[in-house]
Amino acid sequence: MNLPKNITENVRSALTEDIGSGDITATLIPVDTQAEAYVITREAAVVCGRAWVDEVFHQLDTRVQIEWQVQDGDWVTPDQELFRLRGTARALLTGERTALNFLQTLSGTATEARRWATAVADLPVKILDTRKTIPGLRDAQKYAVRCGGCHNHRHGLYDGVLIKENHILAAGSITNAITKVRPYAQGKLIEVEVETLTELQETLAANADIIMLDNFTLDQIRQAVAINRGKANLEASGNVSLETVRALAETGVDFISTGALTKHLRAVDLSMRFV
Repeated sequence: MNLPKNITENVRSALTEDIGSGDITATLIPVDTQAEAYVITREAAVVCGRAWVDEVFHQLDTRVQIEWQVQDGDWVTPDQELFRLRGTARALLTGERTALNFLQTLSGTATEARRWATAVADLPVKILDTRKTIPGLRDAQKYAVRCGGCHNHRHGLYDGVLIKENHILAAGSITNAITKVRPYAQGKLIEVEVETLTELQETLAANADIIMLDNFTLDQIRQAVAINRGKANLEASGNVSLETVRALAETGVDFISTGALTKHLRAVDLSMRFV
């Protein structure tokens, strides 16, 4: 699974935010004092964020040694040890909070994604994330979504076309919107959000690649699948929950998208203990 390319930048920004002009408290400890510590999880979770943890301590002191007992994507249980650290006490203490912030946030995202993936594990549908991510951590969270077993929608405004209600209003119609954007799409998929079956039919006639069924009822989605007959990929979205996702998947749609994967996460409870 490919790692994001901006991990160094993520970590540098986070360390600057936390350390500022310097870790005052760490000056209580002699510069060359060595220490060993280990990190455990206090709850069951999917691990994600190893590379960010490694980068935190690499930027603070390249001599810090990290011994991991788990991989990204692994399911862990309460009190399980995740990794051990050896190095200068100052580096371990200064980097503790930043490293755990990345690990708890990305593991929380991966754990939420795993819940959704498990709910439809035996069905061919793909659960997609959205752009509702923590600012500055989109690459990281979308990586975490994949670690949890779900899939990524478009990354941003540059790598896919998604025509929504306001775009349609501005263009005058769905057909006009698709016609106008196609020369700029440069081979990228064109997706259109529709709110009625009539709009679905117009979108199919205009040859969109993906059609997002926004807040459709289960019966409307079934009708949409019947009308579509495999011409375009269908994506259900809006008011989706863990309680409703399986019923939506059973209608035969190709994708279900939800912002819950990245914005409803709860950080995993982790603890660093010094030996």
